[in-house]
Amino acid sequence: MTTIFDAPEDFATTALAGFAAIYARNVRLVKGGVVRSTKVPKGKVAVVIGGGSGHYPAFAGYVGPGLADAAVAGDVFASPSTAAVARVCRHANQGGGVLLGFGNYAGDVLNFGVAAERLRAEGIDVRFVPVTDDVASASVETPAKRRGIAGDLVVFKIAGAAAEAGKSLDEVERLARLANERTVSFGVAFGGCTLPGAAGPLFTVPKGQMALGLGIHGEPGISEETISSASDLAKLLIGKLLAERPAGTRKVAAVLNGLGSTKYEELFVLWTAIAKELAGAGLEIVDPECGEFVTSLDMQGCSLTLLWLDEELEVLWRAPADAPVLRKGTIIAAEPATDDIVDAEGPQSFGAASEASKESGRGIARLIGSVAEALKAAEDELGRIDAIAGDGDHGQGMRRGSAAALDAANAAVAAGAGAASVLAAAGDAWADRAGGTSGAIWGLALRSWSNAFCDDEKIGEAAVVKGARLALDGVTRLGRARVGDKTLVDALVPFVDRLEREAAAGKPLVEAWKAAAKAAQDAAEGTSSLTPKLGRARPLAEKSIGHPDAGATSLALVARVTGEFLGGVGDV
Repeated sequence: MTTIFDAPEDFATTALAGFAAIYARNVRLVKGGVVRSTKVPKGKVAVVIGGGSGHYPAFAGYVGPGLADAAVAGDVFASPSTAAVARVCRHANQGGGVLLGFGNYAGDVLNFGVAAERLRAEGIDVRFVPVTDDVASASVETPAKRRGIAGDLVVFKIAGAAAEAGKSLDEVERLARLANERTVSFGVAFGGCTLPGAAGPLFTVPKGQMALGLGIHGEPGISEETISSASDLAKLLIGKLLAERPAGTRKVAAVLNGLGSTKYEELFVLWTAIAKELAGAGLEIVDPECGEFVTSLDMQGCSLTLLWLDEELEVLWRAPADAPVLRKGTIIAAEPATDDIVDAEGPQSFGAASEASKESGRGIARLIGSVAEALKAAEDELGRIDAIAGDGDHGQGMRRGSAAALDAANAAVAAGAGAASVLAAAGDAWADRAGGTSGAIWGLALRSWSNAFCDDEKIGEAAVVKGARLALDGVTRLGRARVGDKTLVDALVPFVDRLEREAAAGKPLVEAWKAAAKAAQDAAEGTSSLTPKLGRARPLAEKSIGHPDAGATSLALVARVTGEFLGGVGDV
């Protein structure tokens, strides 16, 4: 179990602060992540990586010369927020553009993608490469659906070496994508992991069995087999990966990765068998690595990653690096950074607002208070639903996000903000505190909805309906989910469609909203028969059948609570 902590909610931020203090030679702490503590040449491409906490040394342990320039850290097993990604990128940017690297998970894709859009609007050239190395999570015919696991280290090492060599952003991106295309991983688990403060592990493995194809966020494996000898385990791991060996490949980089509780001596024993299997396949092993690189808290297990090398990738794999988790070649000469990091954020200011819009803003804050109270009460049930085929953190994320949104809305009201600004501030706070996929989606939805309002007049019923469509458009454009994918969108689409139809028929907002909420509830219940096509639950589709989607369920709950609120007050 994860046993050493004070407040479970502060585990990730406290761990990051401790890491930064220990490795001050390598990193400096900023809000939401770390940046290099050494001078970086002006004009250099900044390689910024990140993801949820709980995977140490990923991702902060990769920061240093020859590897990453900065890392963004979310809560345990939750994507960092859009605001955090953008903030850390601004600190790391040296004028040569930014390459974002992260595992291919829905929350990371959404948050890093939205951050990239914001930064481009500020004039910063940003590219991103989702890592897709996990062969267990999708077929070779659909590599874009694969998850990123320990292949993160390999892809980020190639990108970091290319950037350190002074290559352009176009070249760094090309080489990172090439490395990703030629990287494959497969893992097994002997025991699950336990979130800080949780009573038990996110999943268990029957005694004498091992789970094959596990995820790194507490997701169970896709199947189970009897635990085998080191030699047989090596054959299993190698066999899964050799099936995707490019024709003519003679050299390979290998990373044997412990998932958190597997001892180094066990990995060394396994490595002898793996090396034998690779040699028997006619492959020359180049600079292998063995240890903990991408963990899953206290999970017991391991994964094997192979990078099929060509001439340019071999040079970059061997290139020097000096990060807490990885030191290769000669030490890269570096001087301590002398610039000051300005990370303080004062009270948010807002533009002028009419009294009518301010009153609407106060109504929005009261509504968010009702939503936050309901989500707090539903936290355990939403977590239970999410844990069936996911990591079980949905209820916690919704509670945290809505509570932060309430605080932000109240602060905006106190600062004299109008309706649009109050809702936008609430959305940003929701995304920033909740993290993960749901945080990004709710933050995006609320901010998009706020675009239908303004700060100089009271919210009208037509604006509420228009905002619903803007929210749906924003979520589907950047989140990529469609009806039938078993996500929040399965409830959001019928909600918006019904709201628009009822409003077009002349129904009052309260009546139209309640009808739309009923449509969302019916659709959420209907997701029980669906199989997930996106997100962490997708590789565990069969386990999800017969159970509703947690995201659709929470959306229906929020819609119902909002309808009850509107029925009580008449408007916002």
